[in-house]
Amino acid sequence: MMKNPRLLIVAVAGLAIAGFLAFGVFGIHTAFIDDKVDEANPFAAGDGASGLPSDAISEELAQDMNDEMEPIEDVEMADDMPMPEVTRLVEGAFIDRSHPTSGTAVVLTDGSPQRFLRLEEDFVSDNGPDLDVYLVADVAADGDAGTFDDDFINLGDLKGNIGAQNYEIPEDVDLDRYNTVVIWCVRFGVAFGAVDLG
Repeated sequence: MMKNPRLLIVAVAGLAIAGFLAFGVFGIHTAFIDDKVDEANPFAAGDGASGLPSDAISEELAQDMNDEMEPIEDVEMADDMPMPEVTRLVEGAFIDRSHPTSGTAVVLTDGSPQRFLRLEEDFVSDNGPDLDVYLVADVAADGDAGTFDDDFINLGDLKGNIGAQNYEIPEDVDLDRYNTVVIWCVRFGVAFGAVDLG
């Protein structure tokens, strides 16, 4: 090879292209990086750090909103007014599909139409490129992975492959039908892990 510099240049260029495709296009590098998240319960009192985009407002904007509001006077609060109670509607434990995945998924509500899918603190999966969280109309263990993306609701990008995270479920989603959560790799069409909610 040293006797033919052109061959060496072609070989180096080929390796560079292969490296770019593996890491830049196919996202192989994500398999070596963990993305840890730790979002609060979406209904928890406190700073409201649920991880939802609608919760991300600055202190200055919050103060401006408070300044614009008129003070409420002479309002009596009923002592027996019940506080909203957070309920775990359904839950389940992840099983491996094409990659090791474990932990708990739960659907939370406070009695209003708003519901959240929460992956709890014990959630762990392999990382990968282009991972989304799907609610599917299939069965976690027995379902053909090829059908997971036939009838599904996409709740968005997986925020991290480790830790607690919240995903708002649209009000019109029927959880009796879409009762399986799948961590789905859109790029390669494979399920990393899945859980039946029940």
